[in-house]
Amino acid sequence: MNRFILIIAVLFSTSIFAQKNISEKEIKKIKTYYKKNNTYYKAVTNAVSNNKIKDLALNRENVKKFDHEFKYKVNVKGITNQKSSGRCWMFTSLNVLRPKAIDKFNIESFEFSTNYLYFWDIFEKSNLFLEGIIETRNLKIDDRKVDWLFSNIVGDGGVWNSFINLADKYGIVPKDAMPETHSSENTSMMIRLIKRKLREDAIRLRATKGDDNILRKHKIEMLGDIYKMLAINLGVPPTEFEWRYKDKDGNLSPYKKYTPKSFMKEVIGDFNFNDYIMLMDDPTRPYYKLYEIDKDRNVLEGRNWKFINLPAKEIKKYALKSIKANEAMYFSCDVGKQLNKKEGILDINNYDYESLFDVKFRMNKKERILSHESGSTHGMALVGVDVDNNEKPTKWLLENSWGASSGHNGYLTMTDRWFDEYMFRIVVLKKFIDEKTLKILNQKPTILPPWDPMFKSDN
Repeated sequence: MNRFILIIAVLFSTSIFAQKNISEKEIKKIKTYYKKNNTYYKAVTNAVSNNKIKDLALNRENVKKFDHEFKYKVNVKGITNQKSSGRCWMFTSLNVLRPKAIDKFNIESFEFSTNYLYFWDIFEKSNLFLEGIIETRNLKIDDRKVDWLFSNIVGDGGVWNSFINLADKYGIVPKDAMPETHSSENTSMMIRLIKRKLREDAIRLRATKGDDNILRKHKIEMLGDIYKMLAINLGVPPTEFEWRYKDKDGNLSPYKKYTPKSFMKEVIGDFNFNDYIMLMDDPTRPYYKLYEIDKDRNVLEGRNWKFINLPAKEIKKYALKSIKANEAMYFSCDVGKQLNKKEGILDINNYDYESLFDVKFRMNKKERILSHESGSTHGMALVGVDVDNNEKPTKWLLENSWGASSGHNGYLTMTDRWFDEYMFRIVVLKKFIDEKTLKILNQKPTILPPWDPMFKSDN
């Protein structure tokens, strides 16, 4: 009896094993999906194998379908360029404040120093990493927390709360006070070497015997090396500087001495960064809830990434109010999806891959997030909206940081349908949000792990 059961089990397992593998019969069936003698398949194979897929999938019916005119537009001037760096979130955050500086000084154009904040961002992230190593030094090196630390040491990426943390602690300065360098515009090699040094330091800290005070003494020495590397690459951040400007009427102001914090106060006054609220559309989680991402910050004592989760249709209402009031917003999205970079258009019908390959792509936004097919990759300033006769949005304007030659004179026009599918977060002033939604801020936030696939920093 036992022998019979064993034979049956072996036969059953063999049957299961056979089902996992693809048999010759199944391969023959699979091959029938590609109709090699069909005229279309011959033509498309010749075309795709000799050309760029995106060029062939370009939907000609969509080209020139949209103009770049908008009924409502924030008073913005000039286009910035992050060059070969992942600092889009920093450029975007500063670009949200840039119109305030232009109005304050009555000038034609203005740009903040991104290099200044970038220096302190990498420095603070280095401290945060080393503190994480001290905190987890008794865990095994393959523990998920430790592994996450070593995999996410420092980098260019960030989000709105990262900018607030830096501005609150270090202030902001005009570009003249700390201009760009080759390394700030081409960050990869510098970051690679800083990561290498920090990993070495982390191994040393984990092996050091003694209490936290001893470890933190070593940490200060290690941060001295990081400061030195940053200063050599980016320059030394100013603690004081003199600055003057020429206004629209040609009047040259006298030089005035500033600190980074006094300059920020002059530009934005008593403005409170806490008046800005991050709103996200994450359909993988319940809406109308408050969420916070654990350890997702760049400054140890700073704010974590916190947001209210709302459907896109709700977020649009607040975005429309903001633009009408001449307030730019931080905006984050999956910019590479259906982007016609040459025309500066983001529309879900820009490229027809289905017709080209004779296959269907059916995932919705939730499914794309859960399967890692889509997530936020880039931050820009949301600065314009066009509406129909009923004041319903039809398309939106994004101020990018890829230079004036990219897109449509540095801008991207986004259709309302694309907004629904690939927008992930915007930052809006409290005064444009209704009381019911603001009450969500009183909830105890649901804490999410920093390795959640939805929460990648903008680059």
